[in-house]
Amino acid sequence: MDLERHDFQLDDLVSRIRSNDHRLVALQVPEGLKMQALEMMDKIEDDSGAKVVLAADPCYGACDLVHDKMMAMGVELVAHMGHSQMNIDSGMPTQFIPVTYEGEPDIEPVLEILGKHRGLSMDKLNSSPTSEFTEEEAQEKFLDAVGRISSLTDNKLGLVGSIQHLHLLEKYKEMLQNAGFDVTIPTGGDRLTFPGQVLGCNYSGDDSTIGHYLFLGSGDFHPIGLVLHTGKPLALLDPYTGEASEMSFTRIERILRQRFGLIMAIGEANTFGILIGEKPGQMRRNLAIRMKRILEKHGKKGYLLALDHVSPDLIDFYPVDAFVNTACPRIAIDDSVRYEKPLVTPYELEVALGEKEWESGYQFDEIP
Repeated sequence: MDLERHDFQLDDLVSRIRSNDHRLVALQVPEGLKMQALEMMDKIEDDSGAKVVLAADPCYGACDLVHDKMMAMGVELVAHMGHSQMNIDSGMPTQFIPVTYEGEPDIEPVLEILGKHRGLSMDKLNSSPTSEFTEEEAQEKFLDAVGRISSLTDNKLGLVGSIQHLHLLEKYKEMLQNAGFDVTIPTGGDRLTFPGQVLGCNYSGDDSTIGHYLFLGSGDFHPIGLVLHTGKPLALLDPYTGEASEMSFTRIERILRQRFGLIMAIGEANTFGILIGEKPGQMRRNLAIRMKRILEKHGKKGYLLALDHVSPDLIDFYPVDAFVNTACPRIAIDDSVRYEKPLVTPYELEVALGEKEWESGYQFDEIP
């Protein structure tokens, strides 16, 4: 563990364990921290005297809790590392530990990209959106990564980041303002704990005053979702490497063309498996039932399938024509090529059935 630049807040966790005389504690960590998990377990056990059991199944976020299993095992406290608490009742004592990283990259490499993006957002701000389309034009609008119908009221720079870097946002806001940008740190809904936070399933801080974004973080998981949700230019600044880049519109449009192909592919499908996620933060039963009713309205059959983990080997064998995913929204977006049959989001199903229109632009499936 790079303890000098990461804060895992293990001392706070040990203090809670000792003050409550917990004897058995569970540690749940995301995949990126699994290599450090045994070292963390050693430190917790040595300093607290408690025994630690690692919840070793994949952990995809604060929506993916193991509390029922750990409670049955006799665990008294769950330490959930690397995520912030959502609007979910965990059902037992839990300490959410949002690991932070102290790297502070220079903003100079990203300023040229931000300047270009500000120009793009200004052009959109000054344009008059068209409200009437032919079917072909509407489909092209769907495929346009920045072609959202909703107009802008300003072209502010939205400053966001992943959980490890949110403590830096106020400092970077000031630096970017000094560089000439009008900066806002958006505040989202109940699923988001901190201002400027984005999740793979939730970008609710977006509004019409934000014309473009800067994401402080690494990887492209959050950036892809942010651009699919907002249709706005996105610059990236990586605190680990100091590198600046942008989310390519070509890449986003490639994803949208893939989604377009799946929508067209399910037009003649008659039977659907409707996936319901069993994870506490992904269970959208009511949405799944609504999808079943919509299918019935169009003379099609939907089967409700509840799963804790969604993977090809668990669903591909069912004799249905396609699947509708109401579990984690990113399963359909990021993993669809792994499945033998079309795997679509609820919005995509509604477009295929004519319940939603093409011309509103792509609507990202979001868990509020």
